[in-house]
Amino acid sequence: MSVQQDSVAIGAPGAPALWLTVLMGVSFAVIWSSAFSVGKIMVTHTPPFGISALRFAVSATLAGGLAWALGQRLPRGREAWRAILLLGLCQNTLYLGFFFTSMTMIPAGLAAVLASAMPLVVAALAPAVLKERVTALKALGLAVGFAGVLWIMGTRIAGGIDLGGIALAVAGTLGLAVATLTIKRIEFGTGLLMVVACQMAVGGVGCLILTLALELGLPWDVTEATLPFLLPAFAFQVLVPGIGATLLWFALVKRVSAAGASSFHFLNPALGIGFAWVLLGEAVGPTDVLGVVLVAVGILMVNRTRQRG
Repeated sequence: MSVQQDSVAIGAPGAPALWLTVLMGVSFAVIWSSAFSVGKIMVTHTPPFGISALRFAVSATLAGGLAWALGQRLPRGREAWRAILLLGLCQNTLYLGFFFTSMTMIPAGLAAVLASAMPLVVAALAPAVLKERVTALKALGLAVGFAGVLWIMGTRIAGGIDLGGIALAVAGTLGLAVATLTIKRIEFGTGLLMVVACQMAVGGVGCLILTLALELGLPWDVTEATLPFLLPAFAFQVLVPGIGATLLWFALVKRVSAAGASSFHFLNPALGIGFAWVLLGEAVGPTDVLGVVLVAVGILMVNRTRQRG
């Protein structure tokens, strides 16, 4: 499938059904947003790169075994493997590994807000990298969505803030943007489940190197008291965001334009803050509602835009 065909926007003639794409996008956003709060639980008791390396190793083993049983074989060709290396390092080591580390310094809700800036990076790079035409209406939708992100972030930041945590989250966001563009432009020659397994393995190696370099000697608070909530959190991260949401994300990016798929990350602030309130007791203010409305309007504008390939 060509990049031009992949870039057909929702609402254009022959485009994918809007309801199914929105369902996929919202489902992905709900799962992905929950991962911040669950991740916060994990990094409170374990080194972030270390637990990420273990998580990716288990995810890669499970996904790879299932993919092989389904008849999916390893990708072939240098281009596919270069893309998988880039994917694994950018989406797992940089994005997930760096965000796990950032959440040892900043609240989970704020991390979710920062992650939602990714669509702007993709929209800025997509015309040059993928030849996707970003129309005025799509650009306005992105601006409205990001205004909602800024509004929520502004109401959430009070007092001092750890700039190191912010820097790690920003670097992770840039990593995910590069990974998204990589998914869009490469045909891997195998099933998505095998691609997920391979890039998880690469990400795990990257996190292992970082934990050996930065986290040797850090304690793992894994005891009879912590296991009852650490084990469910770990299993959830491996199966739901790790394998399930990644598969959903790859399919969504292949289904519509990179900018259109990325716009669903604008749901991260509202959902991420909501999960942080429910699971971690982080405060939610009434001014967050306006930000949520702006985010929703921005997503609709981006995904209703007609775009010629």
